[in-house]
This record gives sequence, C-alpha cells and structure tokens, in this order.
Amino acid sequence: MSFTDFSNAGDYNETRYHELRKRRLVMVDGSLVANDSTHLVGHSARVFQQGYWGFASSTQAAASNDLSNIALANAKAMQVFGGKQQRLPTAAYQGEHRFNGQPSWSSEQIIEWQQAVNELVHSRYKDIASVTVASMDEHHDKYVQNSQGARAYNEIARAQCYISLTVKDKDDKPVELMEVLSGKGSFGDLDMSLQRIEEQLDQLYQHLMAKREAVHAKGGLQTIVLAADLAGMLAHEAMGHPCEADLVLGGAVTGDLRGQRIASDLVTMMDLAHSFRGEELLVPVYADDEGTPAEDVTLIKDGILTDFMHSRETAAQFDNRATGNARAYAPDDEPLIRMRNTAIMPGTSKLENMLAEVEDGYYLLKTGNGQADTTTEFMFGISLGYEIKNGKLGRAIKDTTLSGSAIKMLQTVDAVSDDMHWECSGYCGKKQPMVVSMGGPALRAKAQLGGE
Repeated sequence: MSFTDFSNAGDYNETRYHELRKRRLVMVDGSLVANDSTHLVGHSARVFQQGYWGFASSTQAAASNDLSNIALANAKAMQVFGGKQQRLPTAAYQGEHRFNGQPSWSSEQIIEWQQAVNELVHSRYKDIASVTVASMDEHHDKYVQNSQGARAYNEIARAQCYISLTVKDKDDKPVELMEVLSGKGSFGDLDMSLQRIEEQLDQLYQHLMAKREAVHAKGGLQTIVLAADLAGMLAHEAMGHPCEADLVLGGAVTGDLRGQRIASDLVTMMDLAHSFRGEELLVPVYADDEGTPAEDVTLIKDGILTDFMHSRETAAQFDNRATGNARAYAPDDEPLIRMRNTAIMPGTSKLENMLAEVEDGYYLLKTGNGQADTTTEFMFGISLGYEIKNGKLGRAIKDTTLSGSAIKMLQTVDAVSDDMHWECSGYCGKKQPMVVSMGGPALRAKAQLGGE
C-alpha cells in the first residue's frame, strides 16, 4: 500500500482501501434456492476543513491524492454555510492485525454440508415439515492512513449458519424455531461437525416439541429471566445505540443522564474494542476507520451512566477522547459511530438459582426480531420462552413480545449470572449495516410481556 501525500488536503485527511467479500447459500428441504456472492473493492478519502467533512470514493484504481482533492472540494463547498474552527483529536494507530485461521470451505463443500444436515434432520425427526439451512460468510480487509500519522490494517472475518425447523401444531399451523452458529473467521474455523450439529438439533427439536403445545403468556409487568443472548440484544439495541455520541447530539435521552443512576448497581455495560479477559473477541477492532486506536468504553458502571462512544468529531465536541468507534461497512460508506463488542458484564449469581428463586415468571431464551429508539424504549419478539412456576420451568409459551424502557427495566435487575455468551450473527442497522458482536450474562428483572 503506497503512502498518501496529505500536505495540501485540509485540516485533517484520511484515506481507506477496503475490500469486502460475501457469500450466501440457502437450502430448503434439500433444494438450493440461493447461491450469491459479491466482491467489492474501493478507495475512499475524507477531508475535514473548517468544521465540514468532504467525502469521495471510487471503485477504480484512483490515486488517493486525487480522491483527497475531490473530498477537499466537497468540504469547501459546504463552507457556504459558514466556516468554523475545530481541532480533532490527534491519536493515530500504526499496526497490522490479521486473522490467522483455517482455510475456508468452498461453495461445493458448504452445499454438501447443507445436504448432510437436511438428511440428518429428515431422518432423525419424522414429524419435521420443513428444514432451511442458510450459510453466510464475509471478509473485510481495510487499510487506513491519515494526516495524523495513522497507518492501520484491520481484517474482520466471520461465518454464520442458520438452521430453521418447522412442524405443524394440532391446528395444522406452522411452528418454527431457529438455531444459529456463528464465529470469527471462516467456515473452516467453526465446529460444523455433524456430531455437534446433532446435539444442537436435539435441543432445538425438544424446544420445538414443547412450543408445539405452547400456551399464551400472561400480559403485563412480569418477572422475567433473560437468557444471555437476549440480554446481549437488550444491551446493544436498547442501551448501546443511545450511547453513541452522534445520536446523543441528535437528542437521545441519555444526553442529560451522564453521571446519573440509570440501572441497578448490579449492571455494568461496556463496548469492548478487541479483547475480553485476555481473549480476542469475535469482532476485534484495534483501530477504527479513522485510524484512531480503539479502546474499551464503559457505558454504565455499577448502574451509573458514565460515558459515550465517540468518533474524532464527537470527541472534540464533547471534549473527550476518541474511542475508536468510527466504522464503515462498505468501500463507499463513510465512517459512522458504531458498536463493536457490546455487553453487560457478568455478575455473581448462578442461572439455576436465578430461576429457582422465581415463584411466578418467565424464562425467555430466543428472539426473532427487535427494535429500539433513542428514548431506550424497545420491543423484542420472543420466539422461545417458558413459564416459571415455584422455581421450576413449566410450559412453553407462544410467540409474544417483550417491551418497555430499557432504563426502567435495568433498574429492576436483581440478579446477574456469572456466565458469558457472545454472538456475532446478524447485522446492526444505522444508515448502513455493520458487523458487530453482542454478549452478556443472564439477567433477572421486570418488564412488560405481551399476552393473549
């Protein structure tokens, strides 16, 4: 990668080379219905001049200096609205971080594996009406340079598989559940052995049979135990986004709450850059797409809202450090403040004790979808849950919703489990998709559950 001459390109200048490769293969009942692949390569330049950004990108092998000149012209064009002086943070990262994993599978190998899973399901579970197996992987190579001296290379790769089983209930209506496998690297780095898949499918099938006889949940404010992957979704969607500094500037409710209690003192929540407890996380970001060294951000500490996630620009506006959260998904995208590995930190309770101490409530395990806004109001679809009666799991419940204010819910947390679950399937949406991971322990709290 050649160096860019930044000497005549605005108050601040950055360039990015970005290569993105993606695949998606979907099989339904043994028939391949989708086999897509994309390969995007592009260069981009961004210039900050007298308070305004200019951006330019190209899929051609354009010189970085040419793109920087276009970006500078775009920034100057914005100055008809009046210039302003603003100094951006100067932190700059130099280094390379590559994922040294196993060779990926060919599309032919993936199709053979999907066929084997389809045959396993239909031979092992006679009452399955349909099985869908979807396999996706993606690989990002990014090289960022800037006028502060950053020279950063980051590689992010992940693979995920979705196995969805459908049966018919007594009224001949479809009942569906899905199992997700995801991880860092390629399909060669995931444990996709049929022995492991069989164990997971057995558990999924048991849940599916219970859901086949499901009852309606009681609506209203209920005691709930959120499984770890659901707690991760809550952390990301309902509290993570309102702690992104650009959304704070846009009016998020958290803007007036820093330094105040917004959760139980059992709740500490962080957006982690690349490592946790000495191990590299699923979406390791050592430097963001502005060349800023990535650092962990403690969003909530013992129930107190403490900090926000920043780009260079918002860090300057808040007089804070840039945290390395500016990320772009595709080669022609501008960096936005995005989460990386967001999680509530584990506590000291055992999940079995958290369940045993509930006289009347619900254990919620899987979600099919969810949405939240900058007021921290959220609504998640619950696709798998069970009654808790006198400390024991009871009947499965039909699909329902979990909703409320994340702040009000987190204030009721009275137990946090000591285990930790990480997941990197799906995408975060905010003008552009983004690869992120979410994590957490199980939580016990009170929230609104939809009823019949």
